[in-house]
Amino acid sequence: MGLELYLDLLSQPCRAVYIFAKKNGIHFQLRTVELLKGQHLSDAFVQVNPLKKVPALKDGDFILTESVAILLYLTHKYKVPDHWYPQDLQTRARVDEYLAWQHTTLRRNCLRALWHKVMLPNFLGEQVSPKTLEDTMAELDVTLQLLEDKFLQNKDFIVGPHISLADLVAITELMHPVGAGCQVFQSRPKLAAWRQRIEAAVGKDLFQEAHEVILKVKNTPPADPTIKQKLMPGVLAMIQ
Repeated sequence: MGLELYLDLLSQPCRAVYIFAKKNGIHFQLRTVELLKGQHLSDAFVQVNPLKKVPALKDGDFILTESVAILLYLTHKYKVPDHWYPQDLQTRARVDEYLAWQHTTLRRNCLRALWHKVMLPNFLGEQVSPKTLEDTMAELDVTLQLLEDKFLQNKDFIVGPHISLADLVAITELMHPVGAGCQVFQSRPKLAAWRQRIEAAVGKDLFQEAHEVILKVKNTPPADPTIKQKLMPGVLAMIQ
């Protein structure tokens, strides 16, 4: 059995892994794990990842979890262009810096925007107070400003003239609030131009394919009570 990737393209980390593998011609078997059906909680998937999260990678008998670790594994195993994770020590450190920063900042705030604005009220039938939503969007705005000022600055991409893993992770994060109807790019021309450069670098067709699910997320039908009961504890822990 060759490389297997357990993914749900609703998930930002999964989209980053999917785009990276596809763009670099890395052959893999796609094992879809539908989060909104609770498939990540199933006994079968727990045998792959006891953490009950996607993405997960299986390469023969080797199993790896956590999206950043998976991206780095694919970078090291396959001969991908150097710009993804540059050999230059300081440039690589800048990629690492972003990947370390984003977990509790941009990723968290983008995820909260999606769930507070769309998924909790529409999918799980849980109302979000106007104050909570206002605070969520304010936090997202602060984080977007940090992305511009600290990381992107006046460069074409986060670590210079070429796309890297940092850009791929960041742009897939920003598509969460876009899918929720947030005006992330309309009011930020610097980020809008950066998004266009990323789309051109990975290919617009692949970019659209990877983000089709999240861009249609507002059409997700309400969960039935059984699914809601299964998902609710994990959702609340994830977005707090």
